[in-house]
Amino acid sequence: MSFVKGLKCKECGEEYPKEPLHVCEMCFGPLEAAYKYDEIKESISREIIEKRDHNIWRYKELLPIDKDPTIGLEVGHTPLIRAHNLGKALGVSEIYIKNDAVCFPTLSFKDRVVSVALSKAIEFGFDTAACASTGNLANAVAALTTAGNLKNYIFIPYDLEQAKIIGTTVYGANVIGIKGAYDDVNRLCSEVAGKFGWAFVNINMRPYYAEGSKSLAFEVMEQLGWRTPKHMVIPMASGSLLTKVWKAIKEFEIMGLVKENGTKIYGAQAKGCSPITTALKNKWEIFKPVKPNTIAKSLAIGTPADGFYAMQVMNESGGWGEDATDQEIIDGIKLLASTEGIFTETAGGVTIAVTKKLIEQGVLPKNESIVVCITGNGLKTQEAIVDDISEPHIIDANLEEFEELYETLKD
Repeated sequence: MSFVKGLKCKECGEEYPKEPLHVCEMCFGPLEAAYKYDEIKESISREIIEKRDHNIWRYKELLPIDKDPTIGLEVGHTPLIRAHNLGKALGVSEIYIKNDAVCFPTLSFKDRVVSVALSKAIEFGFDTAACASTGNLANAVAALTTAGNLKNYIFIPYDLEQAKIIGTTVYGANVIGIKGAYDDVNRLCSEVAGKFGWAFVNINMRPYYAEGSKSLAFEVMEQLGWRTPKHMVIPMASGSLLTKVWKAIKEFEIMGLVKENGTKIYGAQAKGCSPITTALKNKWEIFKPVKPNTIAKSLAIGTPADGFYAMQVMNESGGWGEDATDQEIIDGIKLLASTEGIFTETAGGVTIAVTKKLIEQGVLPKNESIVVCITGNGLKTQEAIVDDISEPHIIDANLEEFEELYETLKD
């Protein structure tokens, strides 16, 4: 049974049928999925959800598909870790890491959104999927289209991290590197989508794709014992993940699955690409596009599609936004690794660094629950930290040499 009414414009409220559309014809506002909440409320409960398989589809009534899912049946249900060591280092009593750095199959939260987009694309009858990507999305589309027997075309900035390029081409994907930043790639893909009629997961399929992000927040609330955290820190590229986390919290409250807890939402950006946090801090009504210059390439979107709505969420929830320098990002990666044994990519370094700054600024309280979202794996962005970590100690296979080294190390 389908609980999706159709699509609705976020600006003017114009309604559309369930089709591969993403822009309102009346006002050019973005479209998003609308649901039959009254019917959903009668169909799910904590007990029903808890009996289902541990993947994103345990929340299927609140995801925009009409039939059984066909892609990503093992995606989701990543760990929520009570980070005692990190909490001690930051001086806070209750902090958690939502670790999508181990999401199946490509080690980032993009596996969630792609699974939803491709399952919907198959419902629509597409046989070819495509995307514009800063790296993690390329990996997810390549892997999941391959597994789902779909053709693919993947467009990326040509100078992405090598691990992310390899993590896309290894699947035999059709990868096209573009000489330019992500915003240049995205503009080209909008033209390609119009001409070739493919299922571009983050263009014409975007209203469905974006809904997959909600599964991260659904899991957090269930893993916290069916409660919402007081504070969540979320990395921002387009701003979509942050807006969908907020939507997910509101939906669980509407369903009666959690009680309202006054959750505050905080956005994290790299200082070298911070159009959203800059606008927020300057109290601008809208952000100003920027040219990215940061090691956090997965967040390097100078014209964020959901930036305006991300600002709205942070203001509405009573949260805030902050940004981190490249060195602070590296320090954030190392801090999480050295305290919790979690190796995050640069986007996670951003969220850790911003969390630290917000605590030091007194914006994040030290005695309330904080969830920090880690969205990708550090194995993908090793170049960013290679010059900031120690070299191994090299000795001959000689016990005396080791004993001499040990005397210097044990102090």
